[in-house]
Amino acid sequence: MAKIAFCDDDVSVLDEMQRLMEQYCAERDCKIEYNIFNHPFDLVAEIEKGNRYDILFMDVLMPGENGIEAATEIRKYDKNVKIIFVTSSSEFAVQSYVIGAYYYQLKPIWAESFFRLLDSVLAACKKEAETSLILRCKSGITRIDIKALEYCEVIHRTLIFHLNTGKVLESAGSMDELVKQLSTYPFFHRPHRSYLVNLEYVQNITFRGITMSSLAEIPVPRGKYNEVKDAFLEYAFQNRQVMI
Repeated sequence: MAKIAFCDDDVSVLDEMQRLMEQYCAERDCKIEYNIFNHPFDLVAEIEKGNRYDILFMDVLMPGENGIEAATEIRKYDKNVKIIFVTSSSEFAVQSYVIGAYYYQLKPIWAESFFRLLDSVLAACKKEAETSLILRCKSGITRIDIKALEYCEVIHRTLIFHLNTGKVLESAGSMDELVKQLSTYPFFHRPHRSYLVNLEYVQNITFRGITMSSLAEIPVPRGKYNEVKDAFLEYAFQNRQVMI
């Protein structure tokens, strides 16, 4: 279920957005969780605590801290949230896209245009959710392409994600939960209780271990070689990869 936040200092605007949301959910027969914020400080504080939203609807001209400044702060914690500015001024349109705004909507906003915008942004969120993984890292909330994950290892309660770019990300969690979350993706295999590998990046398998594209060595426990080998060959066969 998508999670949306609305932030505007004008209570009447928030009331109208809430009315439009209820109408949208009724007409589309869907459920969307949403929260209302009267001040950008409150929204930023929620995101700083680790609360994640898929979409933010924000006014630009607000007292204390404007929407552009608040969005810049939010980007430090969440680089992937879809930010939509809803404002009466076109003055900040260029700045909004510099910080990665999804859309810049001028007020007043009508039901038809609001519904089209929601259809578009929700479809984008759904597509990303199907091919990505969201991590809570020390640097903030980060979305990674699942196919870019070469392998993951766990040390104590820290998951260490190794990407095909060489980038390494850390996030608190358990390997069991990660394996469960990625169980629908046929290219992942767990050869060891502390490792999850992407079979697409496997270069060599021996009784001792797996060599990945990055030349990282993943240990293979005694007695698990045949299971790992069979999983790799099955994946290669299913993907019509040539075996000589």
